Amino acid sequence: MNDLSGARALTVHQTARPHGFPTPADFAFVESAVPEPAPGTALVENLYWSVDPYHREMMDGEFELNAPLEGRTIGRVTASRTPDLAEGEIVFHRHGWRTHTLVTPEEVRRLPRFDGVPLSAYMSILGGTGLTAYVGLTRVARLREGEDLFVSAAAGGVGTATGRLARVMGARRIVGSAGSAAKVSYLKEHVGYDDAFDYHEGPAAALLAKAAPDGIDVYVDNVGGEQLEAAIEGLREFGRIVRIGTVAQYNDPEPLSAPRNLTEIVEKSLRMEGFHVRNHRDLQEELYEYVVPHLQSGRIGLDETIVDGFDHIVDAFLGMLRGRNVGKMIVRAAGAE
Repeated sequence: MNDLSGARALTVHQTARPHGFPTPADFAFVESAVPEPAPGTALVENLYWSVDPYHREMMDGEFELNAPLEGRTIGRVTASRTPDLAEGEIVFHRHGWRTHTLVTPEEVRRLPRFDGVPLSAYMSILGGTGLTAYVGLTRVARLREGEDLFVSAAAGGVGTATGRLARVMGARRIVGSAGSAAKVSYLKEHVGYDDAFDYHEGPAAALLAKAAPDGIDVYVDNVGGEQLEAAIEGLREFGRIVRIGTVAQYNDPEPLSAPRNLTEIVEKSLRMEGFHVRNHRDLQEELYEYVVPHLQSGRIGLDETIVDGFDHIVDAFLGMLRGRNVGKMIVRAAGAE
């Protein structure tokens, strides 16, 4: 086992409940000795961290104050006192926002390695982000070839993954919304969206009607609010709404009211369904089988904004909430592959 004496570890604690957007003052970096593994555990030195919109929701009460935050993480086993985890193994776990973690074999998932696929992909298209998009399209929307799709927050992690997957699944027309002209261009030039609009440029219903004048069959909703209302108006009969998140309201102390056109759900026989990806982890291998060949062929690309250095994890999280990423926001340790 490695000698860990003198080595130091960093963790990020939440120190206050934010009102509106979080600030750096709501977090603290705490230094301690690198923990020694007890029998039955292993020490993981973390390499990649995921910062996600759901973390903002959890800051309102689910995260304990003055304790390490949690999140999706990839790391390397550096010391082990269990035969089930060998030193050097690369594992996925949820004890994030810290440089070093003690885990049991039951708390980790070994990551398969595929030729030409970087580790960061397990934080984006092959991770919870990609699985969310895959479940939304295949299990909730049951997307059929030739259908038309609208995706809000389309330049984020789930939005870019949804666009890429919908394209290879045979969607006919894919429209997205984003928060800047640069993101709109990225969606159309790199991700495969047929059209996109900056939601700051006018009423969402008018912008969607211009981008999809013949209507849509499926709406993948990452924001709620006005764009959900616009999608209800634009959906055809028997359309489906996949509710993934409500990022437009996470930092709003006075959330928007419900859409004013809910009667259209009845009139058009629409279906709206939300889900938690944690209830679909049994589809992880299916996701690998579907996506990896497309990654290797280049038909699906990676949409990632990578921030180097664990000391920048709070900045990355706050930047993601402000929409400063394209694709999945990922923090990478110095020297990680």
